[in-house]
Amino acid sequence: MIELVEVKSRSDLKRFVTLAERLYRGNAYYVPKLVGDEMNTLRSDRNPAFEYSEARYWMALRDGEPVGRIAGIISHRYNETWKKKRARFGWVDFVDDPAVSAALFGAVEEWARSRGLEEVHGPLGFCDLDREGMLVEGFDELDMLITNYNYPYYPVHLERLGYAKDVDWLEHLLTNPGVMPERLDRIARVALQRAGLHVLETKSKRDLLPYIDGVFALVNEAYKDLYAVVLLSDAQIRYYTKAFFGFLDHRYVKIILDKQDRVAAFGASMPSPARGLQKCRGRLFPFGFIHVLRSMRTTDRLELLLIAVRPEHQNKGLGAVLIHETWKVASRRGIKYGETGPQLETNIKVQTQFEALERRQHRRRRCFVKAI
Repeated sequence: MIELVEVKSRSDLKRFVTLAERLYRGNAYYVPKLVGDEMNTLRSDRNPAFEYSEARYWMALRDGEPVGRIAGIISHRYNETWKKKRARFGWVDFVDDPAVSAALFGAVEEWARSRGLEEVHGPLGFCDLDREGMLVEGFDELDMLITNYNYPYYPVHLERLGYAKDVDWLEHLLTNPGVMPERLDRIARVALQRAGLHVLETKSKRDLLPYIDGVFALVNEAYKDLYAVVLLSDAQIRYYTKAFFGFLDHRYVKIILDKQDRVAAFGASMPSPARGLQKCRGRLFPFGFIHVLRSMRTTDRLELLLIAVRPEHQNKGLGAVLIHETWKVASRRGIKYGETGPQLETNIKVQTQFEALERRQHRRRRCFVKAI
């Protein structure tokens, strides 16, 4: 017998967040997420996305033990921007039991109908900087901090429940060539000269601070037409700056400026913390941060977090510049591979930025949709 309970208290939410750890225990590819960050994202008093969103969370219990979870989210800003009547689902995990998945998705669908909505899609978060998509290819690849892992049976359950593909994201594993390909080096050099641009030189993270607002303004401008994106508010920009700034190494944040010192393009990467997160199970304290820092010092993989180019500078080689500058640092640190974040399969502009490098598409994620 499956019992569905709604998350109401802080302790319920902690149980909701840590359920994934139980379901994926012993899985070599799953990477735990930071428990504190997950709690903050899901709390209405912490996450500024609740200024334009509402959410409810449910857990499925069997004999009192949790066997599944799901979040239902309504982004009113998304519906207004895209002229849709949709709810989102996210933070979804469940055991391989059709009764469990049916109960979880049934709760979200019933809630969405009660709010006058017509479709449910996901997995999605509150905004584009949250994790998106359900893994449909690449189940035997190590996960990243910025993505979600799931078992192969997940998409099977969704299709059985009437969900179908809405859009896919692709991810690629890039091989560091050590010495930059001559073509990439030439493209990078010429791109800067022609546009009168220059790469920001930094000695510490403090040197990045004057450009943070410009970076997020660029994210809003460059991403606004991508799937399900809504513009980040000033409060969200402050929130994500605080959440991610501590993790960033200034050497892996590349900012390209124009003659007026405005941000023309940027790329942010970080050495993979995946193995460290597995060891500390997503808990930085009291000693988990040691595992994470050690992992970031010894890994041979780089996670490519974000890349954005101002529209008037797109298709002019600035992506090659960002990659070139990043690989120069990575090569000195013994990095052999780079992993891209999810890229829309229809976003040819961003995918062609990596065509000069040896690469392998190693994961595919899907956003599903269902009319209710």
